[in-house]
Amino acid sequence: LRPPCRPPAAAGASRMGDEHDETFETGESGASATYPQQAGEIRKGSHLMIKGRPCKCVEVSTSKTGKHGHAKAHIVAIDIFTGKKLEDLCPTSHNLEVPFVTKTEYQVIDVSADGEVSLLKEDGSTKDDLNLPTIVKSGAAEPTEDDKKCAAEMEKAMADGKTVHAIVQAACGEEKIIGHKITD
Repeated sequence: LRPPCRPPAAAGASRMGDEHDETFETGESGASATYPQQAGEIRKGSHLMIKGRPCKCVEVSTSKTGKHGHAKAHIVAIDIFTGKKLEDLCPTSHNLEVPFVTKTEYQVIDVSADGEVSLLKEDGSTKDDLNLPTIVKSGAAEPTEDDKKCAAEMEKAMADGKTVHAIVQAACGEEKIIGHKITD
């Protein structure tokens, strides 16, 4: 006969699973903003995290296995929010973080003089926490030519009384207007 795996709990001692008064501080769903993927599976056009920033891969090349046995992936990517070019070099067998990137289309209700955009959500409520792509936060990169063109076209279409839909890209808790559609 073998002795039991663990001694019986002493009187008054609680066992794991007896605690039901746990408190959770966050109000989030608990879902992660990223998921893992092997570096060797990253392809041109796919998204990945480099230096903590969500990026889109523009070039990927792999080297042969060296004397230490790992093939390396050289990844060149562009930050999807700032347009900055970032590079990463890592073994193809290592996992990289891949962000969940979503694109949502909203109708533009108003564009204020200081660049704040008021958007209409599907449920009829408004979303007022975004700016035109040319308005950048302090410390962020300068707006790209595409940002400037997009903002100018949106402002002109709103002034002409046309219906404008903004395409909002979101990843890792950040959002940005990356495009638009104009209808009469």
